Parts: sequence; C-alpha cells; structure tokens
Amino acid sequence: MKNSGTKLWDFGSIPMIEPEYLGSILAAASDIALVVTLKGKVLSVLVNDNDRSLGNLSHWEQRKIHDFLTTESIPKLEAVFAQFASGQNVLHPVELNHRDNAIWQFPVSYSIHRLGDADTLLMLGRDLSSTAETQQQLVKAQLAIERGYEEHRDFDARYRMLLATMQEPVVFVSANDGRIKDINAAAINLFGQNTNDLEGSVFSQLFKNRRRGEFQDALLAISSKDQNSDMTVEDVKLGRRFKIKASLFRASGERLLICRLISENDTSLKDDITTQNLLSLYNLGTDGIVFTSANGFIEAANEGFLDLINTANLGDIKGRSLSEFLARGQIDLAVMLENVTRSGQVRVYATKLQNAVGSKLGVEVSVVRLPSDARETMAFVIRDSNRFEESPAPAITSEDFSQSNVAELVGSSTLREIVCETTDMIEKICIETAIELTQNNRAAAAEMLGLSRQSLYVKLRKFDLLAKDRPS
Repeated sequence: MKNSGTKLWDFGSIPMIEPEYLGSILAAASDIALVVTLKGKVLSVLVNDNDRSLGNLSHWEQRKIHDFLTTESIPKLEAVFAQFASGQNVLHPVELNHRDNAIWQFPVSYSIHRLGDADTLLMLGRDLSSTAETQQQLVKAQLAIERGYEEHRDFDARYRMLLATMQEPVVFVSANDGRIKDINAAAINLFGQNTNDLEGSVFSQLFKNRRRGEFQDALLAISSKDQNSDMTVEDVKLGRRFKIKASLFRASGERLLICRLISENDTSLKDDITTQNLLSLYNLGTDGIVFTSANGFIEAANEGFLDLINTANLGDIKGRSLSEFLARGQIDLAVMLENVTRSGQVRVYATKLQNAVGSKLGVEVSVVRLPSDARETMAFVIRDSNRFEESPAPAITSEDFSQSNVAELVGSSTLREIVCETTDMIEKICIETAIELTQNNRAAAAEMLGLSRQSLYVKLRKFDLLAKDRPS
C-alpha cells in the first residue's frame, strides 16, 4: 500500500493503522492469522480471543505449518506457495484441514496475501468447524432419509410379494369413502376385471343390492366385532356368494379396511379332513400330478412329476406346454385334450415322458377335466409304467379276438398260419384303437403307431378300414 503523505490510504478514507494495533485488528477480523514464509515456517500466530475453540496455538511458531496439516491439505498449500514464488497472486480462498495432537482436527478457509517484497505471506483464516458440523448433520440427515427410503422400498416389496402370492382374495378399502385402495391378484381374477378398473372404484358396486353408505357401515360394524364376524354378499357379474371378513387399521393417518373374501363353497371344506388328505397326497404322492390350462399349459405340478422329468424347481416348467415333456409332443397332448373335452376324462393313455436331456420314460396318463366358474382346468395323473413293461406280457385269450378263436386253430392249421392270423388280428385292433383315439386324424394315428402315413394307408386298405373310418 502507498500513502500520499497523509495518514490515509490512496484508495479510501481508511486511516493508517499504528503497528501496535495491527495485530489485534487482524486477530479480530479473522479467527486465526498466520505469518509464514514461502518455505512454510510459521513466524507468528494470532488467534481471535472470541474463538476459544482453537485453543492456544503458540507452539506452532518457528515450526513448519506442514506439521499441523492433514495429509490431503499439504499438496494444496504447496501449490499456493509455488504460485507466490513465481510472482503470482492467489485471489481465491484456500480450505485447509489442520490437525493438532494427532486427534484434534479443524477446517479453516484462508485468504493468503503477500507482505511486501519479502518471501513472507499473511494467512487470514475463518474457522469452518461450525460449517463442517452443519454439513455433517446434513449428511447424517440425508443418510437417514436414504435408509428410510430403502426400508420403505424393502417393506413395499415384501407387501407386494405377499399380496401377489396369497391365494385368498384380499381388498384394501378406505374407511372414509369406501373406495378400493389396493387389491391382490386373487381378487382381480375373482372379479374378472383389470387392476386399473378396480383400484379407485367403489367397493360396494361389485355386489348386488349394496349402497355405498350402508355397505361401508356394515364393514365397519363387523370389523369392530370378533374375528369370526362376517357378512354375506353376492357379486354382480356371476351371482356368486361370498363371505367378507373385515379388519380396521390406520396407516399414515388414514383408516383402512382389509377385506378378505371367502367363497361359501370353500368354507365348508376349509377344515375338512378329506381336503387335508388330498393336499397330502398331492404333496407326498409318488405319481405325478399336473394341472394345466384348457390348452395344456402347466399351472402347477407336484414333486412326483418333477421327479419323473428330473427337474429341480417348479418355476423351470411353469407356464410351459405339457407337450414339451411328451415323447410325441403335441400329438399326444392333442389326443388327450380332445378325448377329455369330449367325454370329460381319459382313463388310461400310454405314452412316454422325456426330460431336458432327452431320456424317455414309459408312463400311463389319466386325465380329468375340472369344471370351474372362471375357466377350465385339466388334471393329469402320470404313473411310471416301466415296471409293467419289464413284467412278462399276459397271454392273449380267445376272448380278445372277435373274428377267430385261437384254440380252434390249433390242430387245424400250422403254427406259422396261426401266428400270421393272430398277428394280423392284433395289428388290426391297434390300428382301430389309434384311429379312435385320434378322432380319425390319420397323421396323428400314424405318428402314434410309429408308421409313415403311406404305411398306415396300406394297412387300412389291407384290413378294409378306409371306408369304415372315413368321417360321415
């Protein structure tokens, strides 16, 4: 700074400061003031008397400032010293983290100025400890918010998974306006509507002769009673009767009713011993049991079926066509589905199962169509028949043939003639059975018998079955 012979600086009306007052003014204007050389030696330390958090720092004098800086702050200060050494000025503040007694740390923001022509610098610092504490509090608050958000996501995922896997229809209804807040997949399938159509709609409109206000009051009434209380309703679409059990709870300041819908047809069987036994048979039985849709796509299967096809998890086959595991593929499945659709059941159907690696296993299949209000379901019971194949085949009796009696042939014909005639008879019976099972689908019958279509037509002509089996 220059003066013009007066006691005022050229660039303003600030008076010249006497040297004995300059130190106290610098200490008051900043929290900490350091005079250091470009080599980092501390010549003087001034601490604001009002900032007692820094303590007594007189032991810094005549020591290098590097001894009182954290590791990451030393390169920052060295870069500033290099700029001043090259004749440049540093106009931006420099934030340094001090350490003292190996444990105590505090951040300071310095403005650094050259003192005359000597290699001496004045460092005026503002203690950032309070700012750092505030920042740490903000970081902790942010982390707490993130943890709360993650916990909320985790809870929501569990809640959604629970609703999706529950077989019992469940509906969450607002106790204030009677509108549906949430609904699980079982309830959506029960009412046969889309999720978007049901959520936000009035719950009472799904049932016959139910007004919103009265229906809501009835739900609140049964929720205040014991757990066995319920009310009977009848749905608008199909006229099915249900019992509703309701429980009241509060979430985020809003009262909600969780409503469980129980079909009246299911209540009588819920605790029935027969149902328990059937479930045990399904879970523990050695025979494979598979439930499919009307077109043969697997919806459920027991451990017995998984053992037959050497598959570890139901999830690996759920949603796939049963034909993928049959030796003759879609032909076998089509024959069974056509016959069960026509007659309601297939008693015994012989075929082979194949697993993912191509191994085949002889099985016998029984199929039953299960009637349902929503959609048809096919139940397949599959039994390993290899043990029967290994047993000797039973002798063919004379009653098995309608055109000839084997006993009468003995003595009147040679053995070669008897064998030829009985072989033709068995061949004819097999062809007639295949034609009948496939509903005169000759391509499927040929595949079932392991013949080409041309060979099948030759045999049909041989046994005079072409005209007989042609659809009328």
